[in-house]
Amino acid sequence: MTSILLTQSNTFILGPIAKLLGWLMNAIYMFLNNFGIQNIGLCIILFTVVVYLCMLPLTIKQQKFAKMSAKMNPELQEIRKKYKGKNDQASMQKLNEETKLVYEKYGSSPSGQCLPLLVQMPIFFSLYRVINNIPAYVGSVKGIFMPLAESLSSSDNINNFIKFLSDKNIKVVNIDKAASLAIQKNSIIDALYKLSTDQWDALKDSFNGLGSMISNTQSSIDHMNNFLGINIANSPSSIFMSAISNKNYIMVIAALLIPVLSAITQIMNYKLMPQSIPDDDSNPMASSMKSLNFTMPIISAVFCFTLPAGMGIYWISGAVVRSIQQVAINKYLNRVSTDELVRINQEKVKKKNEKSGNPAQKISTNAKINTKKIDETKKTTSYSEKDTVSKSTENSTSKPGSLASKANLVKQYNEKNLK
Repeated sequence: MTSILLTQSNTFILGPIAKLLGWLMNAIYMFLNNFGIQNIGLCIILFTVVVYLCMLPLTIKQQKFAKMSAKMNPELQEIRKKYKGKNDQASMQKLNEETKLVYEKYGSSPSGQCLPLLVQMPIFFSLYRVINNIPAYVGSVKGIFMPLAESLSSSDNINNFIKFLSDKNIKVVNIDKAASLAIQKNSIIDALYKLSTDQWDALKDSFNGLGSMISNTQSSIDHMNNFLGINIANSPSSIFMSAISNKNYIMVIAALLIPVLSAITQIMNYKLMPQSIPDDDSNPMASSMKSLNFTMPIISAVFCFTLPAGMGIYWISGAVVRSIQQVAINKYLNRVSTDELVRINQEKVKKKNEKSGNPAQKISTNAKINTKKIDETKKTTSYSEKDTVSKSTENSTSKPGSLASKANLVKQYNEKNLK
């Protein structure tokens, strides 16, 4: 059964971010509404552009790291080869020390590429929550559903509506009579927003007394959801099947165009992005990236074919915006030499270390001292073990009470007195 979440997300971290992004989506809708434009598809595109522009500093930082990685990787690989197969503590510490020195040399850190991705991930998940449930975050859209939701939440209609959703394999959270009236209305709106065109027609047949209200609500929602002739609340798969049955071949092409464009724009993204990992077949990470670059566009196409078309519009517009950003970033980075980026990063690291009271030289010196102590400890331990073995060997060759054992006792006594 299709599960529908209750209105706004209250998930830890994702919930507050989704509410902030929802406020932005609502502001864009109200801005367009002032010009008489009520189109959710256009809202999604503008919303995507604004969000990616806000994340531009993180994207630039990530691409700078990728450019420097191309220069750092040969040195890092040499260090790994140098200590390959050496798993003792001293070797591992030297490996970490030399790796750290390379990063310090280029004014970078191992988290240089991961941190921007970690920051972006909750934003992307929150974006999905907002776009997947527009009425929960855009008050004007929710207002269109409210009169019908109030009628369906009445004691005469609520049971029939629950049965209707069950027959259509749609599961809604907190829509039973035990929930408060406000929660029931929100859940009904969540369900109504997910209905396809065919399901709206079936809803009219199930509630004859609300036929005109259902028609008016559907007409208003279809007007807002219509984007280039496609109802963005419907999935391309359902549009495709309906178009095949009606022999509407223009809509067949339109339904297939969304997943195809999604895959093409994803491929375009990967082609434009600078590669931080050397293209070497012997490198397992490089081969993994190759397979990922091949499979992700396919996964994107499958998702965009099965999810509502609004998600496909977001996916495509996001990929286009990223590609435009990438072209601009590439032009900027091509004008700046890697040496200049290294110099700027080194200055930043130097200032950061000075503030924390841990300059790079001090860190390096401490690492070397610790390594030296480990080596001295190993030597001392080795010598003590040899002495213990030799003593035990001497003692083991003499039988108690024998002349040899007495001679050893005299020898030890003389050595002790001489010392």
